Amino acid sequence: MGKIAITERVTGHTELIGLIAYPIRHSMSPTMHNEAFKKLGLDYVYVCFEVDNSTLKDTVQGLRAMKVRGWNVSMPNKVAITQYLDNLSPVSQIVGACNTVVNDNGILTGTITDGTGAMQSLSEEGVDYVGKKMTVIGAGGAATAIEVQAALDGVRELTIFNVKDKFFENAQETVKKLRERTSCIVNLYDLADHAKLKEELDSSDIYIDATSCGMKPLENVVAIPDKSYLHKGLVVMDTVYAPRETELMRWASEVGCHTFNGLGMMLWQGAAAFKLWTGKEMPTDYIKDILF
Repeated sequence: MGKIAITERVTGHTELIGLIAYPIRHSMSPTMHNEAFKKLGLDYVYVCFEVDNSTLKDTVQGLRAMKVRGWNVSMPNKVAITQYLDNLSPVSQIVGACNTVVNDNGILTGTITDGTGAMQSLSEEGVDYVGKKMTVIGAGGAATAIEVQAALDGVRELTIFNVKDKFFENAQETVKKLRERTSCIVNLYDLADHAKLKEELDSSDIYIDATSCGMKPLENVVAIPDKSYLHKGLVVMDTVYAPRETELMRWASEVGCHTFNGLGMMLWQGAAAFKLWTGKEMPTDYIKDILF
């Protein structure tokens, strides 16, 4: 928030917006939203709270009681929080997760803006995804939102890979819903099936890594075995943005892929949430100059 003293920004009328996740101190969301509030002269402040599933219920009850206007939700709370809200948007109902909550006089409505943020980020990078084949690794809240939005927005074929963990069953349900509700060809495979992973990536136009690989404490971890799984011309988007360049992105650059991180997705999902809370359009060009 520049060099403006906190006493010049926060008053007895200031409304609170928050972010609940763990870990979260690396987040750039406070910078993004607070700079946007300042630019538009809005009396809000955005802060981070380190909250995991063990204290999530109490946190939601407290935020509701304090009449906090809204908040973002990130790992590991995106799926768990849905049970504590009053309403879910149609897209959150399909995804089964939430990254944005709006508090309207004690009524909590959850939605998820990660999918629209990711697709807008692709568009901003000049990527035409309609009619193309996309492979996504991940089946958590953000990954599922991306998968759902991609299918709704016209991706021809969508291949999902995930380890056989608690999210794999969720991914099976996602595939079922997308096959019922869209014309997209959707398939799900075990990430341990390296032969299938290589085959699918070889025939893909776009690869999105929507896992936490590359992010602290997994800085040196990559979801794919090695860079031979990538090919020149493949669009590679890593949803991680801290660090700015992950090991996957380094591999992709060496192979000749069009590669970029999750900053654009963070910006556009944030812009969608910003409008829900304030009714105003985020000044995205101004925020880009600060973040990028």
